[in-house]
Amino acid sequence: MVKILEKKQLTPSIQKFILEAPLIAGKVQPGHFVIVRHSEKGERIPLTVADFDREQGTITIVCQGMGKSTKEINRMQAGDFFIDLLGPLGTAYPIKRLGTVVCVAGGLGVAPLYPKAKALAAVGNRIIAILGAQRKELLIMSAEMESISEKVLYSTDDGSFGHHGFVTSPLREVLQEEKVDEVLAIGPVPMMAAAVKVTKEFNVPTVVSLNALMIDGTGMCGGCRVTVGGETKFSCVDGPAFDGHRVDFDELAKRQRYYREMEEAADHRCRLGLEGVKE
Repeated sequence: MVKILEKKQLTPSIQKFILEAPLIAGKVQPGHFVIVRHSEKGERIPLTVADFDREQGTITIVCQGMGKSTKEINRMQAGDFFIDLLGPLGTAYPIKRLGTVVCVAGGLGVAPLYPKAKALAAVGNRIIAILGAQRKELLIMSAEMESISEKVLYSTDDGSFGHHGFVTSPLREVLQEEKVDEVLAIGPVPMMAAAVKVTKEFNVPTVVSLNALMIDGTGMCGGCRVTVGGETKFSCVDGPAFDGHRVDFDELAKRQRYYREMEEAADHRCRLGLEGVKE
């Protein structure tokens, strides 16, 4: 049983939770994730550790309510308990001094991006952040990214804040103007694929974080397999960070759609009213 100490709403569909988890907080590194289960019948949901405090013994997770279980998680409150918390899982992102690192996030991708960017900044790297979302009110964790970045560029699909369009446009401009040593891109699969296409033109090393479907999180089920450099890898144990230039994004996108109909059916709610019904 893991207690929720704090809860904060970031957007109508995204919630941030601070959990009491001293054992995980003592070992977690940037890039690790956990698997949570909120109830006996709840799914096991993998979520990146968005921040941690070793002294306080806490970890931070960010959850977007997309399906049945994630929406139920987002209805939980401070003082409630997750019945399961497994972690830290995955392979930690290697933190080293590179020089200038461009950190690109789309939507919820800021949550897994932030701990990596924070650690990179702490060892002396120059951070340029590019944050994108569909519209201004869906941008999250801006203050956190601004606190560790030399500059932050914003992009919204509807033009309500920053660049009008996708993150690839400001990314291309930065690569044209700056000597960049690495790009770290995290977000929806189409966004990461598009970012990698741009960085290939400039021959800049690029790391992505893959959110392939997971079940057990320990490499046993094979559900999160991805193709990287022509080889089969498991996101849960080999990743989630991979060389973006070697990832088969077309295959990944197809696999992400595999259970879509089942997910929609699981979250179905009867909307038929009883108006006019006679006994």
